[in-house]
Amino acid sequence: MRANPNNVSPPEGDWQTVTLPDNWMERWPGYSGSVWYRITWQSECNQSELGLLIESIVMAGEVYVNGNPIWRDMSLIEPLSRSWNMPRFWRLSHPLVRDGENTLLIKVVGVAGQTPGLGPVHVGEAQVLQKKHDDLVWRNRTLFFINLTISAVMGAVFLIIWLMNRKQTDYGWYALTAIFWVLFATNIVATSPFPFSDTVMAAKANAIAFVLYVASFCMFTWHFLKLSMPRFTKTLWSVATVLIVITVSAQASMLKEALALAIFVPVAIFFTNLLFAAAHALKKPSAEHLIIAACFLSFMIIGIYDLLLLLHVIQTGNPLMPITSIATTLCLSGLLGLRHARNMRRIEHFNIELENGIDHARAELSSTLQREHELVLTNSVLKERLQLSRDLHDGLGGSLVRMIAIVQQAKSPLQNQQVLSFLKQIRDDLRQTIDAGSSNDVRVPASPKEWIAPLRHRFMQLFDDIEVNASWEVPEKWLMPPNAMQCLALTRLVEEALINIFKHSRARNVRLKMSQPEANMLMLVIEDDGVGFDIEAVRQAGVSVGMRSMHARIAAVGGALEVQSLPGRTSLTISLKITTTNA
Repeated sequence: MRANPNNVSPPEGDWQTVTLPDNWMERWPGYSGSVWYRITWQSECNQSELGLLIESIVMAGEVYVNGNPIWRDMSLIEPLSRSWNMPRFWRLSHPLVRDGENTLLIKVVGVAGQTPGLGPVHVGEAQVLQKKHDDLVWRNRTLFFINLTISAVMGAVFLIIWLMNRKQTDYGWYALTAIFWVLFATNIVATSPFPFSDTVMAAKANAIAFVLYVASFCMFTWHFLKLSMPRFTKTLWSVATVLIVITVSAQASMLKEALALAIFVPVAIFFTNLLFAAAHALKKPSAEHLIIAACFLSFMIIGIYDLLLLLHVIQTGNPLMPITSIATTLCLSGLLGLRHARNMRRIEHFNIELENGIDHARAELSSTLQREHELVLTNSVLKERLQLSRDLHDGLGGSLVRMIAIVQQAKSPLQNQQVLSFLKQIRDDLRQTIDAGSSNDVRVPASPKEWIAPLRHRFMQLFDDIEVNASWEVPEKWLMPPNAMQCLALTRLVEEALINIFKHSRARNVRLKMSQPEANMLMLVIEDDGVGFDIEAVRQAGVSVGMRSMHARIAAVGGALEVQSLPGRTSLTISLKITTTNA
């Protein structure tokens, strides 16, 4: 009988006969409010202790026995208490129960669209009903608490694993699946709609959680089986978005249909995905795929059975989903755990191989460094030999050529003093060649004139003997003096150039000019008016040791040599960037 929610007793009027469990939406579609149920039974004085068991009250209510209140929900106004999955049991004492006819009144407060009404009610022997109550609590609540705990823990574990390695997308989707399942299944054990303000908002949030749970589960199975299905993914999330929008925007008059759509469409997708994933897993008969195929097929069969129970197509039986959901969660978590353990073993083996590779590479590197060290030593010896050959060619060689020319052109035998002078000069050139390896032992002249003086003295006598006019133009002082090695390189280069003029040019005039256009830049030009030579031909033939020596020597100290030659004019232009270091 419908009544005002504030009534503490049923109003006067005609009672309607109903069969429990009852859903008053079948009689009063769209009605939200309170309804009274009246149950009568006969009791005898010698009857054993009685018990009262109410399997569910949707959503909240209060109970009277013979007009005496024995229980009341915490809240009979929004936000309503949630007793829809909370079995209630009371022992009825003899003062409360009288001989003969007894009356049980149950006030139920419900919301349209939430199957409001009363579940099965049992009055009988207390011990029997106590056992039945305990079974219902175990099946309807305890198993779900266990499932929620396992799902929350597994979800947190695999979320952490995914956060540590974002490439393992199946772990991330499994974590989301577990999170949305926990949010959805909390509705089964919650006794209030908190944190939502009313029952309708809680119901919408619960439906949205279920939609997201199914979508996440589909994504998990596809990534676990390494399936790439961009079209199905786009379709899946489009459908999920539409269902969420419909659920959120549903008005009270369409709430039942909207919630049904948000439940049954994902259920259909869920079962279809289970069948598809199982079929795909069976195509690759590995142990992992066989386990997941068996798990999905069993879950699908049991899910269909529970759905038929919910729709009352099957009239008797208990839902198996509370048990199978725990088994499925443990199975999937175990498979993911095995995959993670396998990945960790693979990483461990990779680390071992990497360590072995590093040891091997270290040994090869050590061997390579040893070989490179030997090559460096060999190269140093070769460089020393090359440097020595250049110094002998440019220094001692030039002196010998000049002395040979003097002897050849002498009109009378040389005096002992002249021969002794030649030998002393050869000695000095050898000593300078030996000491040239260390720039610290080479002194930089105080001025350009001091630097050019020995060269001028040495070659003027030679040029005078063959009637060659020579001019020497150098600055009075250095703007910035070259370092010892640069000074030595310039000396050797000038010696080589003047020797070449003497030997090959047939020149009548020679000009040497030094300048410093900038403090750190030195220019030296040596010109003659001889017959000249073909620069390219000499370079390609590779017969000019002196030319190569001059280029290499000046380049080694940061300078450059430019050679130009035509009949009647040959010039060597040396540009040197002065540095203060002796290295």
